[in-house]
Amino acid sequence: MKRPSKKTNKKGLKIGLIVFVVLMIAMGAVAWLFLGDATSFTEKSKQVVIVKDETNKSAVLAAFDKAGILKFNSLLGLAGAPINLWDNMKPGKYEIRKGQSIIQIVRMLKNGRFAQVKLVLNKVRTKEELAKLISKTFPIDSLDALKYISSNDSLTKFNTDANKLFTQLIPNTYLFYYDASLNKIFQKLTTEGSGFWLKNNRMAKCQALGMQPEQVYILASIVEEETNYESDKYKIASVYINRLKKQMPLQACPTIKYAMNDFTITRIYEKYLINPSPYNTYKFKGLPPGPICTPSPKTIDIVLNSPATDYIYFVAKSDFSGYHHFSNNYPEHNKFAIEYQKALDIYMQKKQTEEQKP
Repeated sequence: MKRPSKKTNKKGLKIGLIVFVVLMIAMGAVAWLFLGDATSFTEKSKQVVIVKDETNKSAVLAAFDKAGILKFNSLLGLAGAPINLWDNMKPGKYEIRKGQSIIQIVRMLKNGRFAQVKLVLNKVRTKEELAKLISKTFPIDSLDALKYISSNDSLTKFNTDANKLFTQLIPNTYLFYYDASLNKIFQKLTTEGSGFWLKNNRMAKCQALGMQPEQVYILASIVEEETNYESDKYKIASVYINRLKKQMPLQACPTIKYAMNDFTITRIYEKYLINPSPYNTYKFKGLPPGPICTPSPKTIDIVLNSPATDYIYFVAKSDFSGYHHFSNNYPEHNKFAIEYQKALDIYMQKKQTEEQKP
């Protein structure tokens, strides 16, 4: 039997070495593609939303492509197939961090590890505004949200009703998962709202005023709408507290705007004062049945810490600075009110003249 020559052996070794090197290069390339940085953006992270009815492979890849997240979208399709990702995709909002690999992203999608979203609650005046805010933050229809927050049956589990719901909402930034239900959203908001009053001696301060937390909140909502100036807020709060104690109608202009559902009103006319709304504090004594906005925590604390004064009137200054004159008697108040009305008449006439110019 003829032995293989040394030349043949060397040739076989050379071919084997080449094959080995090629395989190693191929494996390295595959590892780089699937285990290396798959992201194409420069930011710290990007988010992609997978819609409920669009969890199939092509729709998901299209969403990633639109968001500009991956270097090679096709690799996501390949990596997802062996684990049946495209048959079990969970809709939601996902946050992809810079430097993540295809394998890491696939695992995230498979496990449904959703990104948290921020519900930024600032000043909200109406249920409609709140419903729109929820709809912009979560995949929840604004009409469904409005129906929920207008239903006493939905809210009874939170020990509130449609009129008083806002008194449990403290402006802040709240974190939720993208797929949070309305129940989960308001469970968190009302729990946080209840906890707010247990801090910083707020309950004791409510008792000192002879008011319940929801009453303080309602009063704070009126103060919030009266001015942006903190120094005036303290005095305005004292005016309303004094009027409540004396059983005088609050006669708060912001409540008229709320009753008219027109927050652009700059002047309160007599015709507005006959509005039968329970929010008309010119017509009805005491606090309105609910808040007219969500006041800031600072304004709530201003009401709780308002100074003892004898003021029962206030009116905006005629220089339109946003500050107010405060009085403890009607003649003085009326003098300041006339000054303001004259200044407002002049301003409105000038504005009308300017608008009529070609």
